[in-house]
Amino acid sequence: MTQFYLPNAESTREFGKKLGQLLPPNSILLLEGNLGAGKTTFVQGLATGLDIPDSVESPTFTLINEYTTGRIPLYHLDLYRLESSEIVDLNLEQYWEGIEVEAGIVAIEWADRLPYKPEFYLKIELIYTEKGERILTIFNKGQDDFNLDLDRF
Repeated sequence: MTQFYLPNAESTREFGKKLGQLLPPNSILLLEGNLGAGKTTFVQGLATGLDIPDSVESPTFTLINEYTTGRIPLYHLDLYRLESSEIVDLNLEQYWEGIEVEAGIVAIEWADRLPYKPEFYLKIELIYTEKGERILTIFNKGQDDFNLDLDRF
């Protein structure tokens, strides 16, 4: 577990950008945090770090946005409006197992709603404080290949 204090939305976006520059294909990010905690802001930075020129918006109503124009594809999912049974029907494992899609970065907002999890992932928890800051905590769950130099942040 590694924790970072981010003073504003721009620093959250910048953190995502730096992580996007470091992550290899087949990286899975499970994002958790309250409404307004900065999950989408983080993913916008991630897309910038992956050299994705497209505007990144929350896929709350579309559920899945695929960005394939960058260095590495980004699959941005939002489970906010779904029940567990609906999530199972989406067959999300196709994204982290590379079935029918090119290997990329999978970023799942509201990942605490997942009824099942991939074998390995980074859990990124964002907490929005009363001062308007964010506390970002990274948990590495079984991914030994993530040799991230977190001191760069």
